[in-house]
Parts: sequence; C-alpha cells; structure tokens
Amino acid sequence: MSDVYERLEALLRSLGVKKTELRIYRLLLEKREPMRITEIQRELGISERSVREHVLSLYRKGILRRRLIEQGWLGYVYTAVSPSEVLEHLKENLIKRINEIEKELKNSSKQRN
Repeated sequence: MSDVYERLEALLRSLGVKKTELRIYRLLLEKREPMRITEIQRELGISERSVREHVLSLYRKGILRRRLIEQGWLGYVYTAVSPSEVLEHLKENLIKRINEIEKELKNSSKQRN
C-alpha cells in the first residue's frame, strides 16, 4: 500500500502540492484523528504560521477537511481526506478543466471560420 501512497504523493507534487503540505497530509492520514494546528505544528516541528498556511492550502484543494469545535475555545480541527476521495476529486477537476478548454478551443475555431 505504501507504493500507492508514494505514487499519489508524486501525482500531488506534479500538481503543485508542496513538500510540507504532503508531510501534513501524511501525518493526518497516519493519525486518523482530527488535529488542531498547534498539534500538527508540534508533531512536525515547523512554525505555526507555516502550518496554518499549508493547512489552508490543502483545505482549499480538497485534500483536508475541517470541523469547527468549541471546547473552552473556538477553532478548527483537520482530518485527511482518503486517498481514493482525493483521486476522485482530482479527476473531476481535471476533466472539468479539460472540457472548459476544449469548449473554448471550439468556440475560437468557429469564430475564425
């Protein structure tokens, strides 16, 4: 199974996912439980600001999920989206983008004729 994860990570890298983002994703996959920014920061030994930036990027890309919690404080906890869901999301986005480009190409070729 680790070969599959390595191939997924290689695919994500080719699509612009950064090395630190992959470390965060892998950590959350391995932990299998929601984590706060500060917990991720402690585990990986990187700055809280950096963790916040990378987690937000992963969340926007659909690679992480977040849930608002209130336990004497208000904040988010993050979990990793399963690799199969990540692949499905990537596939849907790529197909959508390809279809949009094809449509634009057809429209521009019609305008030239």
